[in-house]
Amino acid sequence: MSEISDAIQAKCLVFGDRIIKLNDFLLAKAAEDHERYKKDQKQRKFGQKTSSILHQPSSIPVHLQAVSNLCNQLLRAGTSIGANNAEATNAVSKTDYRAKSFIALKEARESLYWIELLHRNNYIDDKQYNSIYVDCEELVKILVTRCKKINDDLEKNAK
Repeated sequence: MSEISDAIQAKCLVFGDRIIKLNDFLLAKAAEDHERYKKDQKQRKFGQKTSSILHQPSSIPVHLQAVSNLCNQLLRAGTSIGANNAEATNAVSKTDYRAKSFIALKEARESLYWIELLHRNNYIDDKQYNSIYVDCEELVKILVTRCKKINDDLEKNAK
């Protein structure tokens, strides 16, 4: 790998680590909320007959499913950036390199979307949002620059 590719991969790894830690934090928080929810439900049902308790749904509340799904989407997109970058650096051709680089860019942009959604729905606070969003934006800018350069190089070689 070149020095630039090494630097991009290092940033991808750091970002991936942050996404994994954020995912763990948010899921632990959701589990905590779920335990409180179950405790509240048990307290409400204390005076009910057993047969009426058995017929009530015991599924996870929708808001806890939502944070779990959002976390999963961010985890998949955020860690895919580094995976696709690694594939790009080991590409078998220039077009393969281009394709993997563009996929990494698409995944970075998708990550921005999931981070924004987590913030808009108050799953992450302003400090968490600003920190991780800036990191992801930086990756997007780096990948955009690389993708433009790849396109320029391929156009020059085609002439």
